[in-house]
Amino acid sequence: MFIGQVTGTVVATRKTTNMDGLPLRIVRRLTASAEPTETFVVAVDVVSADVGEYVLVASGSASRNTHLTDKRPCDAIIMAIVDTWQIQGETIYQKQG
Repeated sequence: MFIGQVTGTVVATRKTTNMDGLPLRIVRRLTASAEPTETFVVAVDVVSADVGEYVLVASGSASRNTHLTDKRPCDAIIMAIVDTWQIQGETIYQKQG
């Protein structure tokens, strides 16, 4: 798993039928200090994350272990929207609003 920031949306009008209804987001991986990296991933979004939000991403076989992604060709899934991020008692990120 990793923490990332949603940077965009992927729209694909033609795709395998078992992927219909699954929104795709572009997620940029963040460092432990919340700095953006140069690594991006396309992830299935099952939690309705918005652009700019920090999210928790599972990848590999773990991304196919939900009732929405079972037996679907998913390699990454947004499984949570981050509210607070702390390391050793220091708040790195706090969601506003």
